[in-house]
Amino acid sequence: MFSLFLTRRCYHKHLLVLAILCWHSFAVAAQSMTDGKAQASTQSAEAVQAIFQRLSGDTKLPLQWTLQSDNQPHWVETRIEHGVIKVRGNAATALAYGAYQLLRSQGYLSVSWEGNRLALPTTLPDVAVTRLDSLFTDRAYLNVCAYGYSSPWWDWPRWQQEIDWMALHGVTQPVAMEGQEFIWQQLWRELGLSDTELSQYFSGPAFLPWQRMGNIEAHAGPLPQSYIEKKRQLQQQILTQMQALQMQPVVPAFSGYVPDGLKQLFPKARIKKMKAWSGFARETYWLDPADPLFSKIAKRFIELYQAEYGPQRYFLLDAFNEMLPPVSTANKNDELASYGAALYQTLAQASPGAIWVMQGWMFGSDAHFWDLPAIEAFLSKVPANNMLIHDIGNDRFDVWQKAKGFYGKPWVFGFIHNYGGSNPVYGDFDFYRHKTNIALNHADKGQLRGFGAFPEGIHSNSLVYDFMFDLAWQGKRDNQIQTATTTDWITQQLQARYGDVDPAVKAQWLNIYKAVYSTRYWEPRWWEDAAGGALLQKRPKLDYLRYTGAPGNLLLLDQVLRDLTQLPASALKAPLLQFDLVDLQRHSATQHIDMLLQHTMLAYSQGQLAQGDKLRAQAKALVLAVDALMGYQAPGTQRETLYSWVADARAYGDTAAEKALYEHNAKLQVTRWGGDKLKDYASKAWFGLYAEYYLPRWELFFSAQREALVAKQPFDAKATQAKLIAFDDVWLQQPLAAPQQAPADLKAALMAIQQQILASKAPPSNL
Repeated sequence: MFSLFLTRRCYHKHLLVLAILCWHSFAVAAQSMTDGKAQASTQSAEAVQAIFQRLSGDTKLPLQWTLQSDNQPHWVETRIEHGVIKVRGNAATALAYGAYQLLRSQGYLSVSWEGNRLALPTTLPDVAVTRLDSLFTDRAYLNVCAYGYSSPWWDWPRWQQEIDWMALHGVTQPVAMEGQEFIWQQLWRELGLSDTELSQYFSGPAFLPWQRMGNIEAHAGPLPQSYIEKKRQLQQQILTQMQALQMQPVVPAFSGYVPDGLKQLFPKARIKKMKAWSGFARETYWLDPADPLFSKIAKRFIELYQAEYGPQRYFLLDAFNEMLPPVSTANKNDELASYGAALYQTLAQASPGAIWVMQGWMFGSDAHFWDLPAIEAFLSKVPANNMLIHDIGNDRFDVWQKAKGFYGKPWVFGFIHNYGGSNPVYGDFDFYRHKTNIALNHADKGQLRGFGAFPEGIHSNSLVYDFMFDLAWQGKRDNQIQTATTTDWITQQLQARYGDVDPAVKAQWLNIYKAVYSTRYWEPRWWEDAAGGALLQKRPKLDYLRYTGAPGNLLLLDQVLRDLTQLPASALKAPLLQFDLVDLQRHSATQHIDMLLQHTMLAYSQGQLAQGDKLRAQAKALVLAVDALMGYQAPGTQRETLYSWVADARAYGDTAAEKALYEHNAKLQVTRWGGDKLKDYASKAWFGLYAEYYLPRWELFFSAQREALVAKQPFDAKATQAKLIAFDDVWLQQPLAAPQQAPADLKAALMAIQQQILASKAPPSNL
């Protein structure tokens, strides 16, 4: 403004003076911009350094950072020279990923949800320069559902740990959904809704993601004001830390879902009742984006959001996630095109230059509605440079291929892997590599910008996510591309995760890769509309006599576990190896429990009382043994359990009433969930759930079967289901029972379970 003012006054009389002054002004501005960039680079490098300080504690890692700015895709060069780890790159997360990859490759560092391992030699040997180049502009992370299945009770230290993990895995585009209820509350109050109405609108903490997506409202509430305030403060810290690491978070926007009370305040507004979601009785309400009220609300939400949390660029706007658009059959595609255009325009007028981010999940999950003409119509009137599609479900769907790279819109290719936080041990390394290579090299990839991992829940199968994010980079040494086979990658990971690895452990891990980490999707997640990672975890029904079992190679896994357990204790001393042994053994044993449950049902159904009693006793003993095993905590590791989940929930409450509400939310989500269809969706293989929840349900069911057999009466399936629901009602309200005693000797516990499995082989049957 100063130089413009001078220009107008001095143009004719003082041209030379003007030139000098203007040059000086521009030079100062340029220097200020340079200084600003330098300061930002220094702050970002310091933020990366702080991650490694937190990881190392008192140990000072000899790290030297060079962060430079250029317009190239992200790259990083690393080396170790004269005992100093030197890292040079063009983005903060590239620096973090490069340093972590270097330390991993040398077997010095492993960072995971289960626990960390850091072991540097006294003198660091030199390592030649390696360059890593990102194959993608964006590297995205997190599913909106993870804010219910994993993080509803997180505080700042836990969030800081997760952001550190993101940076170490090169994430640039995290989905950041905390803190929005504070903005919604402000907005709805401004529009005239009372606090009483809002208390009957918001769902409980563990179910907020589905409230935000318009699937539900008022489920397991009310939502305490203290929770809203805590998440407000938390989001401020989260976004500040992400910004320091040069991440570009995806934050919420208004997609059209409104409280029912808005209909009375705006009777002329086009507010439509949506079909109730997934078996819920209560409908939600959606405001047509063509209605003038829509743009008013959309603009005000972003104004309030940015006033609270600062300027943002990427906004998640999912209007139809598992909710079908209210369109007519005759004009379906024209109406979808209008919806897409209107949604974009409301975002553009609220925040010029904003990027509309949407999940591509609906195109696969509701493929009967979203045929290719419908997808093309919905996207047709949105400018390509203002949209980004997170195509999250490529472990199940190939929508992008059919839709020719989403008809010119930029998009991110990725995998969900985890559904509901359920935690079977599985993944498919070779599948992820193969599908990613197809996307990168396909003629119809269109504007493929990014790669992402979008788990609904975390805290399991860390190696899967390490592998996924490594796929986003290509390594070079001496200008030669470095490639590694899956077995080479696993061997390197084991060294970082366990330390010195016994050759027998290394050899058995290649069998583990074949047995469980060659499984693309965990097929029993849904079985004839019944959710649950295992038969044990589903509400019992006679229909499960036809249940076909789980994927993977169980025979090979059992042999691996027996062979590993026979090794001397010195070979099994690494804490994270012990953690993995517990995971693998409970995964195996759960499948054997499933078979025992089926054979018990069959025996009672066929009138074989003694055989049913015997099999039932074997199943019970194995469930209790596995439950106790999951209580084993290897030194320095963290394992989620029913008790830790509930304890974290209660700790988040400030009053007795809040603690009770949060405990109920926590228990409800991992069991009944809500509606008729989602029971056991978030089922967990957890210490406490096996003994206290899953086993009593099956015992109740078997007792009903047995009583009918003894009385020579038909089995009353309907009455038994009513008893199971009544059990849920009681269990959700009562305090947790004391946990079982966890084993002190891990090896002995593993061997005992293996002997139980061998002794309980179910007899041949007509299953």
